[in-house]
Amino acid sequence: MVPRRKGRFIVENLKDQRIIVTGGSAGLGLGLVEALVERGAKITVMARTAGPLAEVKQRFGVSTVAGDITDRALAGSLLRELRPDVVVLNAGATPQMLPLHEQSWEAFSEIWNTDVKAGLHWMQEALRLPLARGSRVLVSSSGAAIGGSPLSGGYAGAKRMLWLMANYANGVSAQLDLGIRFQVLVPQQMIGDTHLGHTAAQAYARHKGVTVEAFLAGFGKPLPPRQFGEQVVKLLTDPGASAGTAYGFKGDTGMQCLDSPAP
Repeated sequence: MVPRRKGRFIVENLKDQRIIVTGGSAGLGLGLVEALVERGAKITVMARTAGPLAEVKQRFGVSTVAGDITDRALAGSLLRELRPDVVVLNAGATPQMLPLHEQSWEAFSEIWNTDVKAGLHWMQEALRLPLARGSRVLVSSSGAAIGGSPLSGGYAGAKRMLWLMANYANGVSAQLDLGIRFQVLVPQQMIGDTHLGHTAAQAYARHKGVTVEAFLAGFGKPLPPRQFGEQVVKLLTDPGASAGTAYGFKGDTGMQCLDSPAP
């Protein structure tokens, strides 16, 4: 068996690694679960809806938990009980696709009240427990955190905040010598095979007066959920990808580190 150097954030073999995936019953999360199952990881999938969770459990034999990702107590109890080697914070809300002047505050702030709130609670609980030295927490962001997203209200800002929070958490981990690594997943194109990606692509295609297919083609080669899952597996198992914080994913170019060079 290939050695696992967890103290250096390197796990070259995912077999029997304990991994929690929130939002793992559909979309990008499901693509990641498929890739992890193939590697023999011990996976717990958390999502809100019981039906899709039951399907994932039956299909892959994974453990499942139905619950609210923003529930701090649930996050803490799962981390204490499961002691995961890796946590993937993938679950989140779908924004209402409207131009700025048509957004209500409730619609604009929805992603902050779900994705960011959940990210804060899970990152805090990982640090407070703390997770074992060498553990990794992967936080889903978006290319919108770089280029904006004018039809999705507060989505882009929320996804950038999650990126910043991962940096803050790495600072706390280093200060307290916890040995926990927080990393950010940044898909840099809309993924039409997911509910979020299809919803956004429909809105932008209407805005531009083109078909959904033409709009998505502008991103280049598609990035299906399973391919995304394979790229995240690469992030977890490639020693060269253990030190960076933010990693972008594209169908054309694969995975690349997005960290700014040191001044």
